Amino acid sequence: MFAKQRISRLIQSAEEGATVKIHAWVKSKRESKACAFVIVNDGSMQVDLQCVVDYAQDADKTLAKVQTGAAIEVTGSWKASPGSGQKWEVAVTGLKVFGEADPESYPLQKKGHSLEFLREIGHIRGRTNTFGAVFRLRHALAYRVHQFFHQRGFYWVHTPIITANDCEGAGEMFRVTTMSADKPPRKENGAVDFSKDFFGKAAHLTVSGQLQGEALALSLGDIYTFGPTFRAENSNTTRHLSEFWMIEPEMAFADLDDDMALAEDFLKDLCRGALESCSEELAFLEKMYKGVSVASIAALADSSFVRMSYTEAISELQKSGKAFEFPVSWGIDLQSEHERFLTDEIVKGPVIVRDYPKDIKAFYMRSNDDGKTVAAMDVLAPRIGEIIGGSQREERLDVLKQRMESMKVSAEDMEWYFDLRRFGGVP
Repeated sequence: MFAKQRISRLIQSAEEGATVKIHAWVKSKRESKACAFVIVNDGSMQVDLQCVVDYAQDADKTLAKVQTGAAIEVTGSWKASPGSGQKWEVAVTGLKVFGEADPESYPLQKKGHSLEFLREIGHIRGRTNTFGAVFRLRHALAYRVHQFFHQRGFYWVHTPIITANDCEGAGEMFRVTTMSADKPPRKENGAVDFSKDFFGKAAHLTVSGQLQGEALALSLGDIYTFGPTFRAENSNTTRHLSEFWMIEPEMAFADLDDDMALAEDFLKDLCRGALESCSEELAFLEKMYKGVSVASIAALADSSFVRMSYTEAISELQKSGKAFEFPVSWGIDLQSEHERFLTDEIVKGPVIVRDYPKDIKAFYMRSNDDGKTVAAMDVLAPRIGEIIGGSQREERLDVLKQRMESMKVSAEDMEWYFDLRRFGGVP
């Protein structure tokens, strides 16, 4: 009895002539006069595996049920492949079908499929080359995230997914309630009475675990969150998602320079991790999608990130003479076209822009001595624009309260946040 074996492990370690047992899904089947070639993939790697079935080994006619999409078990001998396109193959001695697939109705055929079409079959698209690559790449990067922070003494903390705090102050949040949507309880003035709700107050899905992360950083030193966050932004672009996983480090006894250094090291380490762990996936994505460049990822991993102030960035954009869709002036929030021009045309590499105007940034960012800017930074990557944002937090209680008041951010239910400044606050 042979235990289930993943194709990726077999490719790495199986010896010529070894008996193997594989469980996988059929990608295609091609028949000749003497045998059939069944191409399978079990999701463990980008490259498919060829299984050669001699008709003499198919006495019970199982091969007829082996159609594209079927789930099968293959037993056979691991052999060097004499054909081109693959190094190894399986000479099949046993074949079993777990789940058949009707070739007429199975939605994935041996041809290219548009991403728009694959959105309609999200439950099956993981079997495609594209999404297999994407999900394995996501796994490798997530694992690398934890390695990166663990090696630097950070602790992974789990901040609430349901919260009453609006970290961003934008109000674009998904409400969480147990009250009737048709007839919620109301106050005398007609407003919804959230004191009757499950938590006794208004609650929503988190837009960020940052504020709670700050609290834990002021206990544990260096922490990071890595979990789902939600934004109810009605913006249908490739840069906006209603749900995504966000990574948020918080460091006690640190300033903006420490933040920028960590961000640079982090992004470069993830690039190296992708290249080391998912070379086949990246090569496939580069071949199929013009936005993917393995050389660009390698260059980013080896780059030194240029640092410039927001004021310097505005000056460089204005001096360029470029006619942008969004005109450039001091005080604007940089758009994607500005960010990509800085990286691709002016610096020709990654850039960290720091010290943004206070009026376009959040209340918790530390005010600089000039009275006009805050200690915030964005990491801009070539061809992408902003990929990491961060800031030094405002640790001075009086300045924090003034900033919240000027930005009309409610201080209600924020006494705990103020306590972090009252009782042993740090940069």
